[in-house]
Amino acid sequence: MGLFSFIKNAGKKLGIGGGDDAPDAEAVKKELESHGLGTDAVQVEVVDDKVVLKGSVADQAVFEKAIVAVGNTLGVSKVDTEGLAVASAPAREPVFYTVKKGDNLWKIAEAQYGKGKGAKHTVIFDANRPMLSHPDKIYPGQVLRIPDLSET
Repeated sequence: MGLFSFIKNAGKKLGIGGGDDAPDAEAVKKELESHGLGTDAVQVEVVDDKVVLKGSVADQAVFEKAIVAVGNTLGVSKVDTEGLAVASAPAREPVFYTVKKGDNLWKIAEAQYGKGKGAKHTVIFDANRPMLSHPDKIYPGQVLRIPDLSET
């Protein structure tokens, strides 16, 4: 599908070590599997600060969640999904949003879905589970999936 950009110095720190060095492939694979998305057959490679995902996932939601799960890792600036396929249908171009200072899910829902649609913030929260544990726990630089409302 393509190459997705993330903020290298924002995200979850994996393992030990300092700075915003890219984590090793084993740590990224372990992080991906910790979310229980059904990505056991996905191979993970790390090349400099880019994570390369290869294999197949069950559906579009898992495809997008896998990108977000590994992309929101400290030291990762890109996620390459050229070798990652969706088993149920051809992958569609995902919509992502990078959180800015002062954002909350209500504001993001209104910006993405239109004025008066802030109540759809729960759709964004649910679309980013299990990576999000609470709707108030988002941070600047974090990338979120924005699902199409027709999918809900």
